[in-house]
Amino acid sequence: MANAKLLDIAHGRSGDKGDGSNVGIIARHPDVYPFLKKTLTADVVKEHMKNICEGKVERYELPNIGALNFVLHQSLGGGGTVSLKLDAQGKTHAAMLLRMELDIPEELLEKAKATKS
Repeated sequence: MANAKLLDIAHGRSGDKGDGSNVGIIARHPDVYPFLKKTLTADVVKEHMKNICEGKVERYELPNIGALNFVLHQSLGGGGTVSLKLDAQGKTHAAMLLRMELDIPEELLEKAKATKS
């Protein structure tokens, strides 16, 4: 196991959904997805994003594309048109989540590294 960032094995994308943000995390290699599914729970994401997300976190699995989708409720200060937050549309939320440090099996890091461009 190696301590590394989620960014080393996945990439992500985020945006707004009303007062919540939508964060997609996509495995860089098919073998990484089962690890993400086991490790990246709604509770883990909620803890990591606790300074941004005031509501609950919901997780959706997308095994056909090797991805997890998280909805972070009450994370945008009311939504894009009324929010006073600097990131009123949650565009940086994926970047914040991807900087989470995890203990990752070294073989998954190698596989993900081989597909990283």
